Amino acid sequence: MTLTSALNSAKTSLATAALQTNVTSRNIAGAYDSSYSRKIVNVVTSLDGTGYVASVTRATSAALQSKVWGATSSAAASSALSSGLNQISQTIGTSTDGRSVSSQIASLNTALLTAAASPNSQSTLQDVLRAAQDLASALNDATTSVQGIRKQADSDMAASVAKINDLLAQFKSVNDAIVRGSTSNTDITDQLDARDRILTSLSQEVGISVVTGPDNGMSIYTDSGVALFDKDPRQVTFQPTSAFSAGTTGGAVFIDGVDVTSQSSNMGIKSGNLFGLAQLRDDVTVQYQKQLDETARGLINAFAESDQSSSGGPTQAGLFTWSGAPGMPPASLTDGLAGSISIAASVDPARGGNLNLLRDGGISDPGNPDYVYNRTGAAGYSGRLQGLVDNLSGNQTFDPAAGINTSSSVSTFATSSAAWLESLRKNASDKADQQGTIRDSATQALTSATGVNMDDELSRMLDIEHSYQASAKLISAIDQMFTVLFQAIG
Repeated sequence: MTLTSALNSAKTSLATAALQTNVTSRNIAGAYDSSYSRKIVNVVTSLDGTGYVASVTRATSAALQSKVWGATSSAAASSALSSGLNQISQTIGTSTDGRSVSSQIASLNTALLTAAASPNSQSTLQDVLRAAQDLASALNDATTSVQGIRKQADSDMAASVAKINDLLAQFKSVNDAIVRGSTSNTDITDQLDARDRILTSLSQEVGISVVTGPDNGMSIYTDSGVALFDKDPRQVTFQPTSAFSAGTTGGAVFIDGVDVTSQSSNMGIKSGNLFGLAQLRDDVTVQYQKQLDETARGLINAFAESDQSSSGGPTQAGLFTWSGAPGMPPASLTDGLAGSISIAASVDPARGGNLNLLRDGGISDPGNPDYVYNRTGAAGYSGRLQGLVDNLSGNQTFDPAAGINTSSSVSTFATSSAAWLESLRKNASDKADQQGTIRDSATQALTSATGVNMDDELSRMLDIEHSYQASAKLISAIDQMFTVLFQAIG
């Protein structure tokens, strides 16, 4: 080997050591960043024994990375649903909470029993009226809360769509840089990390799968197979709903014109925050509203007044009334009935009504003797009050669309509804915890496989330093040889 070739070899070794030092320094700096992947300098030895850098790659595991994205999507969906159900539970109350509809029905039943024992007492009748007003208010407030949660979920869906579009725009910029870097054979490892970070954020909003091309360019699809990105971002659109009431159908999210959130969609997404919010807005809360509406219908039925004469007049709404009064609500679901149920003014002294109509009947049509139960006007008459107690505990037929028992008392129906909601909330909470644990475990496994070990990097840094010193000594020796040679020539 000539002195010139030896010098070139030493200089190459120094350059290699410099690049290795740079990459190792980057690894040490990124050791505590969970999204950073360990960078690897691939050194190739030439025929003359000189080591030079062939490429810089990164530690990666496509299988573990895909698992992290899937677990992140599932955890986000569960968390969105659990959060909404917790909010319903906190505002409406559980079956053991005095604020709940089922507890208010129990309070009304107790007040009726007390009034039936003292039908001539104005205070006990007042207690019945107050309990009925509280119950109607509980149903009104529950409807307001449920529709408010639907509205919030709708707004959160709009925010999720905006975030998805922003992430896709960021992905476009990074993906293009990766394709250019792959073509020019430059170090793209940091850009690959950046792209993975974007995909992790994207998987928080919607379930994804990816396909990588030969130029390292990537295409993204939803977990239902709809393209989100293929060289360019697909347009994700959503029209927020201006106001929600029972029966309102929220708008769907479209990706490149394809419906991905409505229950009738053939390409509906299956995970991610967006999926959880759509499930909360269009499924769970809608189902619970149906149960509230059926509870309201059951109460109107239980307190309805029938014609006590022989004229065969129609059954009419009594203590509990609704917008279609004096007639009765239909046997099938009436959207928003729980939001409009109220107490008849004719029995409320604060609105000019007569409290004794609770005892005597005739609430539905004051002045019409046909709907009066206490035909003699006796102050000690308790038949109507006791009949109302029996009606509360008597079986009714409920619409199967409500999703719980179709034949029970209104009291049992309301209790079953509260139990249904609590069971759903607990299951969603447990699932959110479970999915969160799976996500954290998958993330830890990926970090272990692709992250930085400080001990290894510091040890590698010492090896590089030794290599650098050896090359520096070699150059110094060659310099001395050249000096001697030039002096001999001179």
